[in-house]
Formats: sequence, C-alpha cells, structure tokens
Amino acid sequence: MRSRETRSDIEPPKTIDEYISRFSGDVQAILQKIRGIVKDAAPDAGETINYGIPTFVLNGNLVHFAAFDKHIGFYPTPSGIEQFKDELSAYKTAKGSVQFPLSSPIPYGLIRKIVKFRVKEDREKMPTRAKSK
Repeated sequence: MRSRETRSDIEPPKTIDEYISRFSGDVQAILQKIRGIVKDAAPDAGETINYGIPTFVLNGNLVHFAAFDKHIGFYPTPSGIEQFKDELSAYKTAKGSVQFPLSSPIPYGLIRKIVKFRVKEDREKMPTRAKSK
C-alpha cells in the first residue's frame, strides 16, 4: 500500500512540516510526536525528505517514518528491526520496516529505544577521525 502523500497526482513534499500538514489532525499529532522523539533521541540528526517521506540523517539515513491509511510505517533499517525483533513481534515487519496500526496505541517508548540504538550504531560505524570532531 502506498502512502497518501506519494500518489502520482500529488507533488512530493519538500519539508517534514509540509508532509505532516497533508494528514488529518489525529495523524498529524502522531507524526509530530514521532518527529519529536527522533529529534530528542538523535539531536545531531538532520531532517530531510527522502523517498517522499520524513527522514532523519546522521552518517547516512538514520530512520524514516510515514503515514498510511491504516498504519504508521517506521523504517529503522534492517539492523533496527533485527535488534528489536522480540519487541516488534506484535507488529507486521519486513526487512527494514514495521507497521504500527492506527487502531492501536503507537509504541512511542519502543520508537525511542530503536532510534537510540540506530544513533549508537551509526556513530560506531563513523570513521575514527570523524568521531573525534
């Protein structure tokens, strides 16, 4: 299923604010909360739009998220899914993604843990010289 914002008849958003503004108020609140969690857990990460969806980057893509008709897609890379596979077992997952149904509470605490893991993983992969800056 494609997210509503990636339909071919709609121009892709240029900013995360523009992306979020395209959804209903309740979904906007969820997206803003996820955005805030990521910003808090990864304060050095930059915001951008990649693949037409909100993306946070450090030393490359850190995490992405997106809204769909019935779920929030969260994309912490395959390593993020693998590291938390037990805690994510109640959700539909794929190699690098998880779907959080809009009909259930969003697991914000788990999202925070996954983002912190991805930050640590990203920093460990940075070249030694870059870490010392």
